[in-house]
Formats: sequence, structure tokens, C-alpha cells
Amino acid sequence: MSALNARRHRRRLAAEINVVPYIDVMLVLLVIFMVTAPLLTQGVDVQLPKAAANPIPSAEEPVTLFVDRRGEFYLDIGTKQQQPLSLDEITRRVSAVLSNKPETMVLLKADRTVPYGAVAQAMTALQAAGAHKIGFVTEPPPPRKSR
Repeated sequence: MSALNARRHRRRLAAEINVVPYIDVMLVLLVIFMVTAPLLTQGVDVQLPKAAANPIPSAEEPVTLFVDRRGEFYLDIGTKQQQPLSLDEITRRVSAVLSNKPETMVLLKADRTVPYGAVAQAMTALQAAGAHKIGFVTEPPPPRKSR
């Protein structure tokens, strides 16, 4: 009988959960998110001018026209914004958006080094498309150092 008792004591079931595989999966997911998060931000690289202005609240995505430092125009309306567009194409596309949703906000993001003439051309194209209110996107100025 002692052999039977010894056998019972050796076969004790462990009621533990092995969490090592779950930690491995969690770390792999963390690395994946850390790598893909910077890739999700899209846009054209422009150095915005600094100005003290209040942000404009909006419930829907605005139409944004980018003017880069070379004076090329890019439109962000959910299409390929990495390709420069002509002013006629911009007028056509913005007009189509505004005819469906006339309350859509139209924003202009121009590089601070771009000539004023390129900004004026962009504004003219947006006005020809039917945009009556055009917002300029700027960065807030750096905080002043107190003495």
C-alpha cells in the first residue's frame, strides 16, 4: 500500500497557467506597433510659419492643400497626396468635394520659405473651386523666456 500512496503523491496536478507564451506574444505585438506607428502618419513635409492663433474646431476631415518649399502643390482629400498636382486639377477636385459637402473646411499649409506668389496661386485655385473661407495652418510660436 505504501507503493500506491507514493504513486498518488508523485502524480499531483499543477493548477498553474504558463504565462510565458502570452508575454512573448505581447512583446511581439508591442514591437510591431512601435515599428508601424511612425509609418501611419502621412503628409507633405512643410516648415510652417509660427503665429499665435486659436485652433479651429472641426467635426469632419478638412480639405488640406500643401505647398512645399519647391512651390509644388499637394492635395489631401483621401487620395494619393504624395503626387504633386496642377492648379487646374486641384480646382477640379476641390470643386467636386465642395459640391457634395459645401460646409467642408478648406485649409492651406504652406512652407514658410515658399514665395508669396505660390500661396496666392493656391488661394486663387481654391476660391475658383468654391472655397469661400480658407484657413491658414501655422505652428504656435515658441514660449517666451521670462527674465
